[in-house]
Amino acid sequence: MTQPKFVPTLPQDQVRESYQLEQPRHWEATRPADFRPGVRFSGRGFGTQGPDQGYALKLARRFEEKVELGEGETFEDVSAAAVGIALRRAALYGRAPVSLDLELAFSLLGCLSSAPAELLEWRSLQSRGLSHHAGEAREMAEAVPEATLRIRPDEMRDRLGSWRELLGTA
Repeated sequence: MTQPKFVPTLPQDQVRESYQLEQPRHWEATRPADFRPGVRFSGRGFGTQGPDQGYALKLARRFEEKVELGEGETFEDVSAAAVGIALRRAALYGRAPVSLDLELAFSLLGCLSSAPAELLEWRSLQSRGLSHHAGEAREMAEAVPEATLRIRPDEMRDRLGSWRELLGTA
């Protein structure tokens, strides 16, 4: 509500003029740390870059009750492998990880449904102590072919018979 000019008021009680903000200019990712989907560093030790990758660790905990572990396996070791695969899949699409990425990774490792006995033996050997060896977890994730990462999680369970091809160990 406006104040009439003839009403005596203190200076601090007067209505101030409004300021018009200028329209924002076009923004571009030009800072050194900005994520640019087209630029990818590659090579040994670089891994796969993507936004908000730490969220995959929280998502993995949601699968703790669903994951079927073999004798001598720990959830931390198996989830280290699954998180690496899920992060690679999410970065492939240029986004942060979602639960479907982890569902695909756990399915690929034979943790969410009945899997061939050879896959379970392979997983047990490959994932042992993996939570303490980030480089080995990264190498395991990098071995998975890109075509496998593009499969939908519900299709993955049907294709576990050819797990060697899917995991890139053939």
